[in-house]
Amino acid sequence: MLNLTGKNALVTGIANNRSIAWGIAQQLHKAGANLGITYLPDERGKMEKKVAELVEPLNPSLFLPCDVQNDEQIQSTFETIGSQWGKLDILIHCLAFANKDDLSGDFSQTSRTGFSTALQISTYSLVQLSGAAKPLMTEGGSILTLSYLGSIRAIPNYNIMGVAKAGLEASVRYLAAELGPQNIRVNAISAGPIRTLASSAVGGILDMIHHVEQVAPLRRTVTQLEVGNTAAFLCSDLSSGITGQVIYVDAGYEIMGM
Repeated sequence: MLNLTGKNALVTGIANNRSIAWGIAQQLHKAGANLGITYLPDERGKMEKKVAELVEPLNPSLFLPCDVQNDEQIQSTFETIGSQWGKLDILIHCLAFANKDDLSGDFSQTSRTGFSTALQISTYSLVQLSGAAKPLMTEGGSILTLSYLGSIRAIPNYNIMGVAKAGLEASVRYLAAELGPQNIRVNAISAGPIRTLASSAVGGILDMIHHVEQVAPLRRTVTQLEVGNTAAFLCSDLSSGITGQVIYVDAGYEIMGM
């Protein structure tokens, strides 16, 4: 039986009730994990209020601002975890961003700033958060991130995010190799296209979803909760022998050729 009772889990990347991170948080809570939630702060406090109201039923014991472009906030987040929890067992990384202008048109026209921004937020943040989590995972742990098929195949309008996700998957392997001796496992879920706030920036996302529904072996796409179920499994002792992997949760679409 999947049981995360007694496990401390930090979930990043919840923006609203369509977020894949929200589906993951729900399933971790259902399995008994003690949750900490981070949100992206803004000047008006709008995101803090929205996320706080959404996650209230999950009764998180930590609710913290964390902008991964702000080193001080990252340090403060993990210092708080250390002082209030003492240890961290699970880190969920659901963070990705690219300028909308870099998600359309010719990939060769990606701006230098846009390239750097996408890689910093979508890829480097996993490396940085994993490094901060490492000292707190004193009893081993599980680190999980989200990828997409655009990391290995050219997807219309995905552009720089495909490069960022490719770097993310490579980072999973290098982190798994580094952290394995401390019994810390690092994996990624490559989810099928789901309509979220982040995916709405990708042109033609609805066409992509409809295409998957027509072509995937299961003749449908997947839900946030289905991704959450796989995440809970990968964060549990049931997956104790799995690390450095990219697990596809996409109704089988990845296996199809023509």
